[in-house]
Amino acid sequence: MIIGLTGSIASGKSTVANMLKEYGLPIVDADLVARQVVEPGTETLQKIADAFGQDVLTADGAMDRAKVGSIIFHDESKRKVLNDIIHPAIRSEMLRQRDEHVANGEKTVIMDIPLLFESKLQHYVEKILVVSVSEETQLKRLIERNQLSDEEAKARISSQLPLSIKEQGADAVINNNGSIEETKQQLDDILKNWNVL
Repeated sequence: MIIGLTGSIASGKSTVANMLKEYGLPIVDADLVARQVVEPGTETLQKIADAFGQDVLTADGAMDRAKVGSIIFHDESKRKVLNDIIHPAIRSEMLRQRDEHVANGEKTVIMDIPLLFESKLQHYVEKILVVSVSEETQLKRLIERNQLSDEEAKARISSQLPLSIKEQGADAVINNNGSIEETKQQLDDILKNWNVL
């Protein structure tokens, strides 16, 4: 079974991902893949350098994230160019890792995709697990974690689909407003229900 794990910023998805790791379940992490596909020497990084110039590379051949960020930040067309290079690379690498786990005999693979719904990747998975919190909890955690103002935190939250909409597309929802123990109990129940444990 391929399980898609998603949530929103400060919903506690990483906490749940770590719990899934403790069960020994293989995880394809979209954020990690996003870094892997632009490592020095990769075809994707070469395409970025071809599109934006060699000066987006550091002396040791890595991507200069700050420089790329400053190029795309105020320019929608350049951001699209970057996304058109990176997103297909991320998707194909995620699928490669997923299929490799399956080929190695894994019965369950977790695909940790923060923007699962926003990127319309539901067809990559068979079940969707959404980690959700109340708006108040989400805002409070984000402000504390990232040292943001109320306005900055609200802007980041509103850049993603509301959790209420993600919940509607979920096969199961973990309510992460309580303690770690409560979250783990919900995860256990869901995995047993899905015959993973």
